[in-house]
Amino acid sequence: MHVVVCVKQVPDTEAPIRIRPDGQGVDESGLTFVMNYYDEHAVEEAIRIKERAGGTVTLIAAGPARAAEALRAGLAMGADQAIHIQDPALDGLDHLALARVLTAAIASVPYDLVLCGKLATDDNAAVIGPALAEFLDLPQATAVTRLELGDGTATAHREVEGGVEVLEISLPAVVTVERNINEPRYPSLPGIMRAKRTPITVKTIADLGVDLGGSGAARVRLLGLAPPPARPPGRMLEGEPAEVVRELVRLLREEARVL
Repeated sequence: MHVVVCVKQVPDTEAPIRIRPDGQGVDESGLTFVMNYYDEHAVEEAIRIKERAGGTVTLIAAGPARAAEALRAGLAMGADQAIHIQDPALDGLDHLALARVLTAAIASVPYDLVLCGKLATDDNAAVIGPALAEFLDLPQATAVTRLELGDGTATAHREVEGGVEVLEISLPAVVTVERNINEPRYPSLPGIMRAKRTPITVKTIADLGVDLGGSGAARVRLLGLAPPPARPPGRMLEGEPAEVVRELVRLLREEARVL
């Protein structure tokens, strides 16, 4: 079973985020970057599949030089090989154009299953997985919490409102995973040492034969980023309990307008 996992390096969700003065991105100075948390669960699921059924796990990431750190982290967990798409032309690509680039990278290696995290924590778009399925012309299942592989098929469990949806899809397929599908392992010391020695294949968009002109070009342009407005300070109500309750109800009805 050959599994490809698309991973992304994102800012640590616990790190303070500052917007650049020009409003065109995040100030990366002093910012800690990590593998996207959902992608970490996808890597763990791929490694478990390899441990049960054999095969290989290939990681693919697109981004600047620092994105190799996310690939090294996945290799330390137990992935076999990694492809890093590194190209200045990646700057400014929207999700669909990026998915076209990743599609070409996936098509360059053997695969029976493509795994991704449900979404990336830096944009919450949840577009890449479904777009990969479209461009690869493969069946898909999204936000999967349990995955069972059979003979040429996969059974995916998805939590929906009020129950669990069970899908059976043929392989190869694209599956995006939730965080509760598993608990990612900590890399072992031998795994970390092996990851340092494992070469990462670096490719450009031209190497992959992708033409980003015409229909492949980005169709979405970032106009600007801005921090959310500061929340107004809370209001303390004082007095006898009955008076406080009446005043609170009045404020909720007349000012907050939630009653």
